[in-house]
Amino acid sequence: MLVRGIRGATTVTTNDADEILLATTELLNKIVQENTIDPEQISHVWITMTQDLDATFPARAVRTIEGWELVPIMCSLEIPVAGSLPMCIRIMLNVNTDKTQAEIHHIYLNEAAKLRPDLVERTQTLS
Repeated sequence: MLVRGIRGATTVTTNDADEILLATTELLNKIVQENTIDPEQISHVWITMTQDLDATFPARAVRTIEGWELVPIMCSLEIPVAGSLPMCIRIMLNVNTDKTQAEIHHIYLNEAAKLRPDLVERTQTLS
């Protein structure tokens, strides 16, 4: 068994706690669904947000999902690169799995689909 990173990102339209929590939950649920993940498989979760989002910790959304209470989660700010995508939440799940890199489905929702169109197209083709 290997540890594989599964990436995902999404955007919100406002710096609002409820919107951030909803978007984080939606993204995580889609990653879990597309990759058939059980919380027991997860080594840890890394979540970042752009500096224009500070209304809440996105980890709060993960903590409300049954079975995820003990999964280690860390939140951080993205590096503030000029011209980068604003209002963006990114997730990296590190999962213990027998899947190959090619079998992993990375998920990019909303405006974040612009970040990795190659992976968005690949995931849509595999689904």
